[in-house]
Amino acid sequence: MLPIMSAVFGVIILNIDVNSDIWQYLAGADKPIVLYGMGNGADKIIDRLGSLGIGVAGVFASDEFVRHQQFRGFTVCSYADAKRTFGDMIVLVAFGTFRSDVIENIRRIGAEQELYAPDVPAYGSEYFTLSYYRENELRFERLYDRLADEQSKNVLRHTVLYKLTGKIEHLFACESTYDEANRNVLLLGNDELYLDIGAYNGDTVLQFADAVDSYRGVIAVEPDRKTYRKLALNTDGMRDVQIINAAVGDRVGEIRFSSRGGRNSSVGEGETVASVTVDSICDGRDVTYIKIDVEGEEAAVISGATKTIADKHPKMLVSAYHRSGDIVDLFEQITNIHADYDVYMRHYRYIPCWDTNLYFVPRCVK
Repeated sequence: MLPIMSAVFGVIILNIDVNSDIWQYLAGADKPIVLYGMGNGADKIIDRLGSLGIGVAGVFASDEFVRHQQFRGFTVCSYADAKRTFGDMIVLVAFGTFRSDVIENIRRIGAEQELYAPDVPAYGSEYFTLSYYRENELRFERLYDRLADEQSKNVLRHTVLYKLTGKIEHLFACESTYDEANRNVLLLGNDELYLDIGAYNGDTVLQFADAVDSYRGVIAVEPDRKTYRKLALNTDGMRDVQIINAAVGDRVGEIRFSSRGGRNSSVGEGETVASVTVDSICDGRDVTYIKIDVEGEEAAVISGATKTIADKHPKMLVSAYHRSGDIVDLFEQITNIHADYDVYMRHYRYIPCWDTNLYFVPRCVK
């Protein structure tokens, strides 16, 4: 069983041994390794295990998804069938969910079997391994020292522990809600000019509108044409809302974008779409709050927002879970543009460590 570790940042980091790395631990495991789930996450886990010479014994899915499907050469079975076939096994959760019923089912399986949800990057090829952490330990400690409240420090500690070990207990130990962040971190007022980068179907625009009594304006940007139509429909009738069908990055022009809906969308292939920057959208306007959630392209968006961040110093919510380096890379990128921010970190209910965000709040707001 992979050990649960304790951490003290800023003094000595983690009580680490070689088995603190989920991948190294699995390489020496003597139980059959069985995946729970199919799809992109399962592909990445199987490929990662294969690159390390680690075999997979089988794949199971929730009963409603079994249907005698084939996945990567395995006949997908139910959990009950996997128990009959393998008995005592290591279960690797290979999909993402925030649904309470699904999470409770994962916990029930975890009470019977040794269970992990390995952290695999949604984008990029770098894994959050023990060697990666050791190489960047001082950077994490600098971030820890900058975090503005104890809840943020708790999120960072448990996020690192989860990413190293794959143990879902660390995710449960640092959950909070959007309402809590709006109330205690962002302190949203009634005169916000809100820029939503990666607005998806308008869900975060509606969350913003619910969190305030009034607002000065909303600018919502979404590149996926199909999703943009949903954004237009869901914000229809809202006052002072401008919607833009474009990708946001570090230059104005055109870019190739693969529209697959949500997390599978990506820049670099697919159809040609308009490309804009935060600076070109704002163009001197006094934007007060920016949300950036753009499927691994956050660094490019920030590069194209340098003038706005430096001059307008807006509050910012930045997704920090798409790439293994996002937590420290994006923190450093933004604070290098403008140092006068209080920095917070929050994680919302999700397995794996998705929906983990950095918040940047101008010190004058507090």
